[in-house]
Amino acid sequence: MRFLLTCARRLGLPRRAVSQILLTQLAIAAGVAILATGLFLAPLGAQLDDQAMRRALAIAQSAAADPALAADLLRSAPTPDGPVQVAAERIRRATGAEYVVVVDPNGIRHSHPSPDRIGRPVSTDPGDALAGRDVMEIDEGTLGRSARGKVPLVAADGEIVGAVSVGIAYDSVRARLLGAIPGLLAYAGGALAAGALAAYLLSRRIQRQTRDLAFSDISALLAEREAMLHSIREGVIALDRAGRVRLVNDEAARLLGLSPHSVDALAGRALDDVLGAGRTTDVLAGRVTGRDLLTVQGARVLVANRMVTEDGGAVATLRDRTELEHLARELDSTQGLIEALRAQDHEHANRLHTLLGLLELGLHDEAAEFVTEVAGVHRSTAEQVTERVRDPLLAALLVGKGAVAAERGVSLRLADRTLLPDRLVDPGDLVTITGNLVDNALDAAAGSAAPWVEVELRAEGRSAVLHVRDSGPGIPAGRGEEIFTEGWSTKQPSALRERGLGLALVRRLAERQGGAVRAGGTADGGAEFSVVLPEALR
Repeated sequence: MRFLLTCARRLGLPRRAVSQILLTQLAIAAGVAILATGLFLAPLGAQLDDQAMRRALAIAQSAAADPALAADLLRSAPTPDGPVQVAAERIRRATGAEYVVVVDPNGIRHSHPSPDRIGRPVSTDPGDALAGRDVMEIDEGTLGRSARGKVPLVAADGEIVGAVSVGIAYDSVRARLLGAIPGLLAYAGGALAAGALAAYLLSRRIQRQTRDLAFSDISALLAEREAMLHSIREGVIALDRAGRVRLVNDEAARLLGLSPHSVDALAGRALDDVLGAGRTTDVLAGRVTGRDLLTVQGARVLVANRMVTEDGGAVATLRDRTELEHLARELDSTQGLIEALRAQDHEHANRLHTLLGLLELGLHDEAAEFVTEVAGVHRSTAEQVTERVRDPLLAALLVGKGAVAAERGVSLRLADRTLLPDRLVDPGDLVTITGNLVDNALDAAAGSAAPWVEVELRAEGRSAVLHVRDSGPGIPAGRGEEIFTEGWSTKQPSALRERGLGLALVRRLAERQGGAVRAGGTADGGAEFSVVLPEALR
């Protein structure tokens, strides 16, 4: 195949893949037809030769079986009008043989189609027939090349008195062979035409599948595809119609946490076997539909899109949104701090106005008392937090969230059992978990009567335990696990980012430290989230 395509290029034949394939298939079909014809003709010639020799032998045996022929040979001389010549010519004309020659033990002809040869020795040795053996052969004689049969002529007493030789003209054998060639060529031509039609239909299908491209173009496209897939900073996964992996580029392997050395071994494996059960697998397999679907794989936040291909497979793309999500959450934290500062600024402004009014009215003692009371309240609140939560980051977070809660009319309080020493190994994850849960609790409690949020932080050995309770409507029935799924949220989508990642990240952060998170309800009908982080304390 490659040799034929190389020859086609050298001869300047069409470069399109479909044309080259069609020409190659036609050449193969023609070659097969010629080879089959040759292979058929070779044994046919041998078969026709064998049939002619057997026919000649059968005629000779029939003639030698007549006892009158042996008797005539013994009592007559070899003459053109003798009884042996008359009988032999009768047999020759009846059977269509080229000659029927009867010889005596000395090899002298007693019959021959040419009467002038009667009485002369035969041109070929009759020894085998005179010795009692039947002979079949193709040989050259006085009448040319012929298929011959020779048998002994036996008298009534069983004595061999001569031999009978019958010849079939070899030209008749060749004529039969040549006569069979047109029919054979007709069959070969029909087979070639059928092969050409099949080749044309196949080439048309290949033309549609290859978009009428040349082999060089297809090779270039494959090379470009490989370079593009493994160089782009977007993950690409191709699946077949059965959900088996066709292709995973380097970026997709990185985003999904797959080993780059095992990418080639993933081809043909089911997606569920490669990634395991989870939202990421459901999104890539098409069991979850939509555009720009968010999913969490390991510590990464991914955005996935999926498109079905013409053959029933699919191609999914993955983008890393981890850094953007971190920036968005940092912005949320900044906005929360701004809200806290704004709330404090609003509260301080009111207090300054009150203090100014007391001074203008000349109520100096009352003004002094008011300042002392306000300073004491703030100092006692901050001291209460820092006494129970010794880690400065967590304490600062709770103080800030307290100001935001006050602005929103929600009471943020610490549970009586709260006591967390300043021995956290990595306070960052606990700060993120606490901030997400408190924000969700504030949103849930804000619409309730006498809204409140309670935070409990304590140490149990080397484990950190967190409980966040609120007075909101609680968790929907039967959705205790679904709320931790990426994309699930009761809030309206934000213009800045998608909703439904906070609780999923809380679970991921807890599981990354070997911990767990659980959702339940309070006695008042609100929600309670519990997080346990083992080995979180030194």
